[in-house]
Amino acid sequence: MYDSYSSNDLDAALGGLFLIIMLISIVVGIAGYVISSLIYYNASKTNGFSDVAYIAWIPIINVYSLFLLTATGDDDATVRANAKKNVLIYAGLLLVSFIPFIGIIASFGLIGYALYFMYRLFYRWSGETGRAVLYIILTVITFGLFYCIYGLMRMNKPFVA
Repeated sequence: MYDSYSSNDLDAALGGLFLIIMLISIVVGIAGYVISSLIYYNASKTNGFSDVAYIAWIPIINVYSLFLLTATGDDDATVRANAKKNVLIYAGLLLVSFIPFIGIIASFGLIGYALYFMYRLFYRWSGETGRAVLYIILTVITFGLFYCIYGLMRMNKPFVA
Protein backbone atom coordinates (compact mmCIF):
# COMPACT_ATOMS: atom_id res chain seq x y z
CA MET A 1 0.00 0.00 0.00
CA TYR A 2 2.85 2.35 0.76
CA ASP A 3 4.57 1.76 -2.61
CA SER A 4 2.22 2.13 -5.58
CA TYR A 5 4.60 0.29 -7.92
CA SER A 6 5.62 -3.27 -7.33
CA SER A 7 9.06 -4.42 -8.32
CA ASN A 8 7.52 -6.74 -10.90
CA ASP A 9 5.91 -3.85 -12.77
CA LEU A 10 9.13 -1.86 -12.75
CA ASP A 11 11.16 -4.87 -13.87
CA ALA A 12 8.75 -5.52 -16.73
CA ALA A 13 8.87 -1.86 -17.82
CA LEU A 14 12.67 -1.74 -17.75
CA GLY A 15 12.89 -5.08 -19.55
CA GLY A 16 10.55 -3.83 -22.25
CA LEU A 17 12.55 -0.60 -22.57
CA PHE A 18 15.75 -2.63 -22.85
CA LEU A 19 14.27 -4.76 -25.65
CA ILE A 20 13.09 -1.68 -27.53
CA ILE A 21 16.52 -0.06 -27.25
CA MET A 22 18.20 -3.28 -28.42
CA LEU A 23 15.89 -3.60 -31.44
CA ILE A 24 16.46 0.04 -32.41
CA SER A 25 20.23 -0.47 -32.05
CA ILE A 26 20.15 -3.55 -34.27
CA VAL A 27 18.10 -1.77 -36.96
CA VAL A 28 20.37 1.30 -36.90
CA GLY A 29 23.47 -0.93 -37.01
CA ILE A 30 22.20 -2.89 -40.01
CA ALA A 31 21.21 0.32 -41.81
CA GLY A 32 24.66 1.82 -41.15
CA TYR A 33 26.36 -1.33 -42.43
CA VAL A 34 24.29 -1.38 -45.62
CA ILE A 35 24.86 2.33 -46.29
CA SER A 36 28.63 2.15 -45.69
CA SER A 37 28.89 -0.97 -47.86
CA LEU A 38 26.98 0.77 -50.63
CA ILE A 39 29.28 3.80 -50.37
CA TYR A 40 32.45 1.68 -50.48
CA TYR A 41 31.11 -0.50 -53.31
CA ASN A 42 30.15 2.38 -55.59
CA ALA A 43 33.25 4.44 -54.74
CA SER A 44 35.45 1.43 -55.52
CA LYS A 45 33.75 0.88 -58.87
CA THR A 46 33.95 4.57 -59.75
CA ASN A 47 37.62 4.99 -58.83
CA GLY A 48 39.11 2.00 -60.63
CA PHE A 49 38.85 -0.86 -58.13
CA SER A 50 35.87 -2.63 -59.68
CA ASP A 51 37.63 -6.02 -59.51
CA VAL A 52 37.49 -5.98 -55.68
CA ALA A 53 34.41 -3.80 -55.17
CA TYR A 54 32.40 -6.81 -53.94
CA ILE A 55 34.57 -6.92 -50.80
CA ALA A 56 32.61 -3.92 -49.51
CA TRP A 57 29.66 -6.24 -48.82
CA ILE A 58 31.61 -8.81 -46.75
CA PRO A 59 31.43 -8.04 -43.02
CA ILE A 60 34.73 -7.37 -41.20
CA ILE A 61 36.77 -7.70 -44.40
CA ASN A 62 35.12 -4.59 -45.86
CA VAL A 63 37.65 -2.35 -44.10
CA TYR A 64 39.96 -3.32 -46.98
CA SER A 65 37.72 -1.22 -49.23
CA LEU A 66 38.23 1.84 -47.02
CA PHE A 67 41.98 1.34 -46.94
CA LEU A 68 42.11 0.68 -50.69
CA LEU A 69 40.20 3.89 -51.42
CA THR A 70 42.55 5.93 -49.22
CA ALA A 71 45.87 4.26 -50.08
CA THR A 72 48.58 6.17 -51.88
CA GLY A 73 51.07 4.92 -54.41
CA ASP A 74 52.42 5.32 -57.91
CA ASP A 75 50.99 2.15 -59.41
CA ASP A 76 48.19 -0.31 -58.71
CA ALA A 77 50.45 -2.88 -57.01
CA THR A 78 51.82 -0.29 -54.58
CA VAL A 79 48.33 0.98 -53.72
CA ARG A 80 47.08 -2.55 -53.03
CA ALA A 81 50.15 -3.43 -50.94
CA ASN A 82 49.71 -0.24 -48.93
CA ALA A 83 46.04 -1.08 -48.33
CA LYS A 84 46.92 -4.62 -47.18
CA LYS A 85 49.54 -3.23 -44.78
CA ASN A 86 46.92 -0.88 -43.29
CA VAL A 87 44.45 -3.76 -42.90
CA LEU A 88 47.08 -5.75 -40.97
CA ILE A 89 47.77 -2.79 -38.67
CA TYR A 90 44.03 -2.32 -38.13
CA ALA A 91 43.55 -6.03 -37.38
CA GLY A 92 46.50 -5.97 -34.96
CA LEU A 93 45.08 -3.00 -33.09
CA LEU A 94 41.69 -4.69 -33.00
CA LEU A 95 43.11 -7.89 -31.53
CA VAL A 96 45.21 -6.04 -28.95
CA SER A 97 42.15 -4.03 -27.89
CA PHE A 98 40.71 -7.22 -26.31
CA ILE A 99 43.65 -7.55 -23.90
CA PRO A 100 42.81 -6.15 -20.44
CA PHE A 101 44.38 -2.77 -19.51
CA ILE A 102 46.49 -2.53 -22.70
CA GLY A 103 43.30 -2.81 -24.72
CA ILE A 104 42.12 0.61 -23.62
CA ILE A 105 45.16 2.25 -25.20
CA ALA A 106 44.79 0.10 -28.31
CA SER A 107 41.12 1.06 -28.56
CA PHE A 108 42.01 4.75 -28.60
CA GLY A 109 44.64 4.01 -31.23
CA LEU A 110 42.06 2.11 -33.27
CA ILE A 111 39.61 5.00 -33.11
CA GLY A 112 42.32 7.45 -34.16
CA TYR A 113 43.41 5.15 -36.99
CA ALA A 114 39.85 4.85 -38.30
CA LEU A 115 39.26 8.61 -38.04
CA TYR A 116 42.49 9.31 -39.94
CA PHE A 117 41.43 7.11 -42.83
CA MET A 118 37.96 8.64 -42.84
CA TYR A 119 39.76 11.98 -43.09
CA ARG A 120 41.76 10.63 -46.04
CA LEU A 121 38.54 9.52 -47.74
CA PHE A 122 36.92 12.93 -47.20
CA TYR A 123 40.10 14.56 -48.51
CA ARG A 124 40.02 12.41 -51.65
CA TRP A 125 36.39 13.42 -52.22
CA SER A 126 36.72 17.14 -51.44
CA GLY A 127 40.33 17.92 -52.35
CA GLU A 128 40.77 20.34 -49.45
CA THR A 129 42.32 19.71 -46.03
CA GLY A 130 40.08 22.20 -44.21
CA ARG A 131 36.91 20.69 -45.59
CA ALA A 132 38.06 17.16 -44.74
CA VAL A 133 38.70 18.18 -41.11
CA LEU A 134 35.30 19.92 -40.96
CA TYR A 135 33.63 16.81 -42.37
CA ILE A 136 35.29 14.61 -39.72
CA ILE A 137 34.09 16.97 -36.97
CA LEU A 138 30.56 16.92 -38.42
CA THR A 139 30.69 13.13 -38.64
CA VAL A 140 31.66 12.82 -34.97
CA ILE A 141 29.03 15.36 -33.85
CA THR A 142 26.23 13.67 -35.82
CA PHE A 143 27.32 10.12 -34.86
CA GLY A 144 28.09 9.19 -38.47
CA LEU A 145 24.97 10.60 -40.08
CA PHE A 146 26.94 13.25 -41.98
CA TYR A 147 29.30 10.55 -43.30
CA CYS A 148 26.35 8.54 -44.62
CA ILE A 149 24.71 11.51 -46.32
CA TYR A 150 27.92 12.94 -47.82
CA GLY A 151 29.14 9.49 -48.86
CA LEU A 152 25.87 8.73 -50.62
CA MET A 153 26.15 12.04 -52.49
CA ARG A 154 29.79 11.51 -53.54
CA MET A 155 30.01 7.72 -54.06
CA ASN A 156 29.44 7.85 -57.84
CA LYS A 157 31.88 10.70 -58.48
CA PRO A 158 35.62 10.21 -59.08
CA PHE A 159 38.09 11.40 -56.48
CA VAL A 160 39.35 14.97 -56.75
CA ALA A 161 42.64 14.44 -54.89
